[in-house]
Amino acid sequence: MTRRIHIIGIGAGDPDYVTAQAVSALNDTDVFFVVDKGEAKSALVAWRREICARFIDPARSYRFVELPDPPRAGTADYRAAVTDWHTARTQLWSEAIANELGPGEVGAFLAWGDPSLYDSTLRILDVVGHHLDVDYDVIPGVTAIQALTARHRLPLNDIGEPVLITTGRRLDPEFSGTVVVMLDGDCAFRKCPPDTRIWWGAYLGTEHELLVAGAVGDVGTRIAQLRYRARARHGWIMDTYLLRSAPRAVTPTSRGRG
Repeated sequence: MTRRIHIIGIGAGDPDYVTAQAVSALNDTDVFFVVDKGEAKSALVAWRREICARFIDPARSYRFVELPDPPRAGTADYRAAVTDWHTARTQLWSEAIANELGPGEVGAFLAWGDPSLYDSTLRILDVVGHHLDVDYDVIPGVTAIQALTARHRLPLNDIGEPVLITTGRRLDPEFSGTVVVMLDGDCAFRKCPPDTRIWWGAYLGTEHELLVAGAVGDVGTRIAQLRYRARARHGWIMDTYLLRSAPRAVTPTSRGRG
């Protein structure tokens, strides 16, 4: 029996980010699989329930299956820790899909932002498909990057220039150009030159939204303090930021004597 599953991007926080295509997929779903990351992030599960309550036809019945997220080891070998975490998730999700998704039913995973950007759902379901007969489609969603640039009224790229998307752990403080940073728990931007421009946002699209822009040397400490207080208040934080390096002085080339 082939099991059908939607992977639905639900946007970065504002219910109005949910697309018409996502609404159609929500109304085609019988079982929503939701990863429960503990009490500190219970608001994210509640938010997914609220999305469903808002957009699904009240006459339609559906149910939630909460999946406790396996712990991720905090070892020095980051890739090994993530691989082990994904393996544990794969086993848990395979069992849940096999046991909870009945004949003729459609399942769904609701991905924050867009499923393609720093989200493990696609990778894990691809492996699940090695164990179960699974057919899934992907509904794109508004990313935190799109929400960030919209709220700051900021073009993502400079004219004719590329953009690098990376994590705080991989940020090179001496970068040149434009970098978007996600998943940064240590405020890595503070290692950048003080004249680096930063546009930062947290809880984008929600009532708790925070926005700060300026030079790292001027606003870096403020962002770090805001982030610390917000995480302590809510128990979790989702933030991202865009960095642009300041123009560097051009060193004149020396000319040899004839």
